[in-house]
Amino acid sequence: MSAVPLPRDGARRVVSTTLPTEHGVFEMHGYDGAEGLGHVALVMGDVAAEEDLAPLVRVHSECLTGDALGSFRCDCGEQLSAALHEIALEGRGVLVYVRGHEGRGIGLLAKLEAYALQDAGVDTVDANLALGYPADARAYGEAAEILHDLGARRIRLMSSNPDKSAKLAEHGIEVVARRRLPVPDRPENAFYLTTKRMRMGHDDALPGVWGELVAGRVPAAAPSAEDADLLERYGPLVALGPVATIAQLGQSADGFIAARSGDAENITGEEDHEHLHRLRALVDAVVVGGATVVADDPRLTVRAVEGPHPVRVVLDPAGRVPAGARVLTDGAAPTLWLVGGSVEVPVTRAEVLRLPVTDGRFDPAAVLDLLHSRGLGRVLVEGGGRTVSAFLAAGLLDRFSLTVAPILIGDGVPGIRFAGSDRLAGALAAPTRRFVLGTDVCTEFDLAAARVGGSSR
Repeated sequence: MSAVPLPRDGARRVVSTTLPTEHGVFEMHGYDGAEGLGHVALVMGDVAAEEDLAPLVRVHSECLTGDALGSFRCDCGEQLSAALHEIALEGRGVLVYVRGHEGRGIGLLAKLEAYALQDAGVDTVDANLALGYPADARAYGEAAEILHDLGARRIRLMSSNPDKSAKLAEHGIEVVARRRLPVPDRPENAFYLTTKRMRMGHDDALPGVWGELVAGRVPAAAPSAEDADLLERYGPLVALGPVATIAQLGQSADGFIAARSGDAENITGEEDHEHLHRLRALVDAVVVGGATVVADDPRLTVRAVEGPHPVRVVLDPAGRVPAGARVLTDGAAPTLWLVGGSVEVPVTRAEVLRLPVTDGRFDPAAVLDLLHSRGLGRVLVEGGGRTVSAFLAAGLLDRFSLTVAPILIGDGVPGIRFAGSDRLAGALAAPTRRFVLGTDVCTEFDLAAARVGGSSR
């Protein structure tokens, strides 16, 4: 049996309409190509706009069994649904549905023959090879032409396949970031997905309970003590739902987040460092004040644990953050640089957004409204003390995680400060949970519960 020919490159838009879906209303464009089968692009928002925050894109290979019939032998149908959800959440993006990619390019009936071999214990790569086909016969020239036609030449690709990024780059599509979709492995597709990871270079799966939490789901049980700790600590945060605001600070026992020189490096230990990175992996956006960027030049990415990088949001009313700051230049994750309406800032890789400034500050509620309008519903306010205090004082935090290190600084940069009560009876109180993180102690305040039920004192 000889392998099918690769599809010819050449896609031309022939029709446009709209498609209402459970995820929202998309523009739908039909393209010729795939040797007469045609392709479809589902578009939401202005993906051709010259914005530094590149649009989300999924280049999805046709899969009748997964997409239409709901098969669990692969994860294609769930990836399709998750991609449309992510695009709708952000309000801007493209899903290119590529025909002729069935069975990684070998066709429907050949794919079913490969399934029969897999039923006998052959993995997905060897099944294709045994039938006389390549392990992966897909070409991406026509998908790239569709993206060029839509003006989406610089993208954030939703894929666990690094080779897809490389193939699109060969056709002039700049993949500035690649993110996996929050789709868990299933028992029915575990062997298939493991083969793709081991033999085709796909991204490794996230661990079970942690992977579920990152995907926004709270599992009913944990199979191990380690998973049980993760579920206990982070399950309630995930259960807050798709729109929630949490905050985090680490400080000394006498209430300082940095020495008076501004030095805040390693004020808390490695366990709290990991805790912070887990919080970042669970949210859509992480917010810091411009002073924090000036003092610490943070990256604000997820490195200590497995998980996606959040969108980085820098609140800089006066435009004081230097153009060389890592969050503005490294391209590791999208960055929104919020500045005052009349402030001039240099061109960087960050997307510049403007908000009104009152008394030198942004209104925290206006910041959240802006982020929510862009589909960034789960927000972590990370620092510094003034920024966290502003969101706390405005009554906008659902949870506040405060880690105290067993050190005394004596004088330095204060942590939480807001106009409190003259009497202790009026102090802000809330239900709390406590976790020991090495030598540090983390106290989590359930401020949403305090708003509903009143003080826990």
